[in-house]
Amino acid sequence: MNIHESLGRREVLRRIGLAGVAVPVVGLLGTACDDKGDEAAAAEVVTGGEGGSQTVANSAGTAGAAATAAPQQAVDLDYLPNPEVAPPIDRNEPGTVQARLEIAEVEAKLADGVGYKYWTFNGTVPGPMIRARVGDHVEITIANPKDSGVGHNVDFHAATGQGGGAELSRVNPGEEKSFRFKVLVPGVYIYHCATAPIDLHISNGMYGLIVVEPEGGLPPVDREFYVCQGDIYTTGATGEPGMQSFDLQRLSDERPSYVVFNGAVGSVTGDRALRANVGETVRIFFGVGGPNLTSSFHVIGEIFDRVTTWGSFSSFSEGVQTVSVPPGAATMVEFALQVPATYLLVDHALSRLTKGAAGHLVVEGPEDPDIFTAI
Repeated sequence: MNIHESLGRREVLRRIGLAGVAVPVVGLLGTACDDKGDEAAAAEVVTGGEGGSQTVANSAGTAGAAATAAPQQAVDLDYLPNPEVAPPIDRNEPGTVQARLEIAEVEAKLADGVGYKYWTFNGTVPGPMIRARVGDHVEITIANPKDSGVGHNVDFHAATGQGGGAELSRVNPGEEKSFRFKVLVPGVYIYHCATAPIDLHISNGMYGLIVVEPEGGLPPVDREFYVCQGDIYTTGATGEPGMQSFDLQRLSDERPSYVVFNGAVGSVTGDRALRANVGETVRIFFGVGGPNLTSSFHVIGEIFDRVTTWGSFSSFSEGVQTVSVPPGAATMVEFALQVPATYLLVDHALSRLTKGAAGHLVVEGPEDPDIFTAI
């Protein structure tokens, strides 16, 4: 019997580590939901390129491998570190930006009691943010260690040229290669591994963002954040404990076990939450590695003052409640913080809360009863 079906949403939330994380959501949704229904359970969440094909079963798992396996014991692993936001460009003329992408296979926490072997750029999911100015040359070095079991490469959506660099950057275990491209169009772009099967490499964590600032840069804000969404396909059901392998059949069927921000359930909550103060303006660079699901990105209790259209800095929308970001795309949202709260970042396809798509923005400061108060 499927653990997700037999336990129900409330228990699944507890098992994946989100059941204790939804105080602000209870306040927002509780009056509209029966306290024994699915909605109430969800409300408890406070918390292109080209590449050669390869055999991946040994390192990524095989479809249905856990179907007859004995139940696994819970594992106690640390989260991968969250990647840092690259600082704004502080020059007014084109230059050269250099970035090194080290392939690292890392066993880390996927959810409470659940472990997973990620394939990463520089040991984080998403990989490091790269930042450049339009007209810059970007030089990328990609290195694959000798003990890696798989070849990799990288496709930059900001690059103009064959495969976005995928062919030039293909590295077998023990190899290192470099290539260069000129960034011609400002915007927020995805980069990802493009070695076949591409969807497997992306789902395992091999994606990130490159921000190409326009001439003159972006308007200053008080804080910037970096968040990406991805879908993960495991042989075990959502919340099932133990080290989980990759399930190729689930991937093919587009039935993810987890939908997460920054690689894991709870990776942007609690002590790892985004933090800011009343009176500040914040900017979130948000991307979707996928490989399959489109995100309806929303911050419960806030309205985006300014949003890029499909990640392009050539046009913006104002006063946006939810922004659609397909896999392989990105956006930038900005908004002013006027009221203290723990705001919940979600994919507003809200059934995905039970698969981990939740994050926190903790805002501290004085109340403003004129804007928000009980009566």
